[in-house]
Amino acid sequence: MKLNEKIICADGFAMSVQANANAYCEPKHDNAEKYEAVEVGYPNAYEALLASYAEDEENYTGTVYGYVPAQVIVDVIAKHGGTVTGELPNGIPYLKAI
Repeated sequence: MKLNEKIICADGFAMSVQANANAYCEPKHDNAEKYEAVEVGYPNAYEALLASYAEDEENYTGTVYGYVPAQVIVDVIAKHGGTVTGELPNGIPYLKAI
């Protein structure tokens, strides 16, 4: 199973965004055509849009975030200026930094 490269945004915010049979995602299998919800892991800073999905609410940068809706991922990336580098699961549009 290949993991996605960590997303790095224009302002430096970074997070891992994964979706596969072993991740907290929907649908819960490898190589889905489109994922409705995904797993975020270990962002490098607190992000309010993700906070309610945190597995450990006392360690926002050292935890995973399960079943985060795809639209929330898009919103987080937009808030941080777009994607500079990294990979997203199928069905989540890339918002490239300008």
